[in-house]
Amino acid sequence: MQINNKKRLLLIVIVITFLLSPFLINNNDGLIHSNGYILIYHILISLLHLDLSFKTISLAVISTIRTLSYAIAGSILAIIIGFILGVLSSNVLITNRLISNLFKNILEVMRTIHELVWAWLLVSAFGLSPFSGIFAIAIPYGGILGRIYCNYFNSVPKEPIFSLKNSGASKLQCLFYGYIPIIKADILSYTLYRFECAVRSSTVMSFVGLGGLGYQIQLSLDDLNFNKAWTYILFLVILVYLIDLWSSAIRKRLVK
Repeated sequence: MQINNKKRLLLIVIVITFLLSPFLINNNDGLIHSNGYILIYHILISLLHLDLSFKTISLAVISTIRTLSYAIAGSILAIIIGFILGVLSSNVLITNRLISNLFKNILEVMRTIHELVWAWLLVSAFGLSPFSGIFAIAIPYGGILGRIYCNYFNSVPKEPIFSLKNSGASKLQCLFYGYIPIIKADILSYTLYRFECAVRSSTVMSFVGLGGLGYQIQLSLDDLNFNKAWTYILFLVILVYLIDLWSSAIRKRLVK
């Protein structure tokens, strides 16, 4: 009964906060400034006149490759980090709740801080290095993947694991011959989804000066060169669309 009351109270607070939020915004200057409508018009019109010069297309291709490289390298590191911490925070190898909770808290810290914040912190510490962008993706995504992997491991039915243990299998053998085969389809499916997100995140990383499509979009917008900005945005859309097709095809094979 108390739980239901707490849920109702939480729902009421959320609804009231949602309803009051528009009135808490300072909109004395209006939603759009005086020249905003003209700027919006130019942005939309420039969509019909993309900059398709050889120089822009070449730079877009190079920036696309760089953006994808950040996403791939960051995702690979995130998978490694997430798998190790996911196993350590679950009940697979460690039965001591205090130690497993410690690793869970580490995962919470990693995934709570947004990748853009990690990027600013790493750039401040190590400069505009490709490693700053890669680790800015790897750390929060490693935390997210680790938390999900941990849930997958803990949701595995106990009967197959008990059978392996009774036959003399060690904890590591139970992990690789029991847990992983059971949840590998779920792990792969979710990891592919996070990779799609990593591509978009790597574009955001570019806005802090790490290169890539986001950086080129920012430079174009700063120069009010909307034609060129739309070209880079088009390359980003195509990149995400192709990755989505690729990951969807793999997911369909997993279902079969």
